[in-house]
Amino acid sequence: MTRELYNGAEAAALATQWRRLLSANAARVTRPAICNWVNRGHLRIAGLDEHDRPLYALADIARAEKATRPRALRLVGIGTQ
Repeated sequence: MTRELYNGAEAAALATQWRRLLSANAARVTRPAICNWVNRGHLRIAGLDEHDRPLYALADIARAEKATRPRALRLVGIGTQ
């Protein structure tokens, strides 16, 4: 069974796994990047943990990673088709 909500560090780790599959381990997603995705409207907060820190849904993390992927890969010198 898959967890439904992930904190910022977990979201960054998941997005990094996906992005590294496409970038030969060159591209990484950081926790501040997750915050930027929220601020830029790519990722929505799905809930709060017991310390009122934001939590994110897996599908939303995947959509945000995909939306930000082309620019991120260009920044590490990988062109996208």
